[in-house]
Amino acid sequence: MTNSRTNPKVDEFIKKSKKWKEAYEKLRQIVLDCELTEEFKWMHPCYTLENKNIVIIHGFKEYCALLFHKGVLLKDPERILIQQTENVQAGRQIRFTTVQEIIEMEATLKAYIHEAIEVEKAGLEVEYKKNSEYPIPEEFQNKLDEIPALKTAFEALTPGRQRAYLLYFASPKQSKTRESRVEKYMPLILEGKGLND
Repeated sequence: MTNSRTNPKVDEFIKKSKKWKEAYEKLRQIVLDCELTEEFKWMHPCYTLENKNIVIIHGFKEYCALLFHKGVLLKDPERILIQQTENVQAGRQIRFTTVQEIIEMEATLKAYIHEAIEVEKAGLEVEYKKNSEYPIPEEFQNKLDEIPALKTAFEALTPGRQRAYLLYFASPKQSKTRESRVEKYMPLILEGKGLND
């Protein structure tokens, strides 16, 4: 597939792909038929409308997927959108395990993509939970109280980075584990970095 709407980085991504190569090619063709701009973000093919992310193609061990950035706003009449994990607020996936599934769903996929484009054109936004709605683990709160510079640095992080830390610190069942996570990541917070930076 060579035309001016394709991105060489996506060509390379598909060429290097082992497990999902044919599936990626078919998904790419479907998305490009919907007149989106092909970009390469987060190490995956990403399709945009006026620089706004609409859908991304990605693969995992068990499946490949189309991820709709504002999938939570789609009507989903076929009940095929999946919330990847309980903490994902906006994105929703449609998963595939064979190219045949993609071929059979082509009309449905295009309908979902067109709806996602309309959601973007309408300027609809996802209402995210505020970080204040996430509990601050006691072990982290103690450090924030003890070290004013840590509190200042944490508050200066983007909301997404703050949320990632809060979820990560809160997930272990044992206080000792929560404490060690806080200790380990304090230097990153003080440097103004996120969990995965």
